[in-house]
Amino acid sequence: MIEKKLIQAILEGEYKSNEPLLPERELAIYFNVGRPTVREAIQRLERNGWITARKGMPAIVNDYWKHGNLMTIVNILQCYEEIPDVFIEYMLQLRISLTPSYVKQAVVHHPLKVIALFSQVEELKDDAKSYATYDWELQKELAQLSSNPIYLFIINSFTDIYIPMAEKYFAEPYHRSASRQYYGELLNAILKADIQAAEEMTKNMMEKSLQLWKTKTKESEK
Repeated sequence: MIEKKLIQAILEGEYKSNEPLLPERELAIYFNVGRPTVREAIQRLERNGWITARKGMPAIVNDYWKHGNLMTIVNILQCYEEIPDVFIEYMLQLRISLTPSYVKQAVVHHPLKVIALFSQVEELKDDAKSYATYDWELQKELAQLSSNPIYLFIINSFTDIYIPMAEKYFAEPYHRSASRQYYGELLNAILKADIQAAEEMTKNMMEKSLQLWKTKTKESEK
């Protein structure tokens, strides 16, 4: 709770970059907790790039866009009741770089296991939540089947926010139908052992998803 409150204060400009937080003692009084609890919150904030702790002095607020990491993004999104559209755009851009690589590696090393992941597509309900949940599980499994464990670490960083973001994306019926078509075409490429086609197909779909989302958000702004 203390960590989230301090992050909200930073996001709202109550604490600005290069300015100090209140001393631990004053924060403990403000939040009505012991100093060890405040110290733990400060350690978590430092670990995720929000602040720089100083021995015997109040911590300094960082420019989180320069000092942050994946968890910083998660922290930001957890402060919103509804995830901003721009962050979904950022996620879709990230997927263009990451997803084709771990899909290719998963197909190369575990083709039969990858094929099995598509067994649920035919029974997939045509609603945002079903698609979001399925796509989340699919991405996790594909990343796990790749030869690089870092992919799964990155995916797991978004555990708390991936499905809410995906639900907003899949709220559009055409987005769901485009993904369903992609799942089918990707499966066919894997069944044919066409690894290059699977990789190219995935990249094309990630790029298409980004363009679909940009079009949707532009229409919403009119």
